[in-house]
Amino acid sequence: MPSPLALDKTTAFELLALAGFFISLYSFLVTQKLAHKKNRNYKPLCDLSDRVSCTRAFTSPHGKLFKFHNSLLGMFFYPALILLNILSLTTLIKFLVALAAIFSLWLAYISYIKMRNFCIVCSAIYLVNFLLLAQAFFS
Repeated sequence: MPSPLALDKTTAFELLALAGFFISLYSFLVTQKLAHKKNRNYKPLCDLSDRVSCTRAFTSPHGKLFKFHNSLLGMFFYPALILLNILSLTTLIKFLVALAAIFSLWLAYISYIKMRNFCIVCSAIYLVNFLLLAQAFFS
């Protein structure tokens, strides 16, 4: 008999995608507040020090892809994954989460190695992407 707390594969995948959406939403709201000149004194909760800063990551040239903030892309990506999961398009899901994992590795390299910065929000997104990858391929 399965544990009453056990999640099925679909529910776990969709909860991870939902978490990715909300982390992306937070990231988007931070970038919007940072962009407004009237918020010059705004300091996001995710900025803990010079080396632990989401602002450095979000405002770097790597914080955008094709002129769109990565957070905005995430706000479309994660709901799209939920829809694709509902439609049972597993091959497309596997392709997209693999791309997201590769993109996460690249961004992590840029952030941790090149910029010498730890972004808590970014790391949460990387974790979600790798958990989605594991869920898509190994469950």
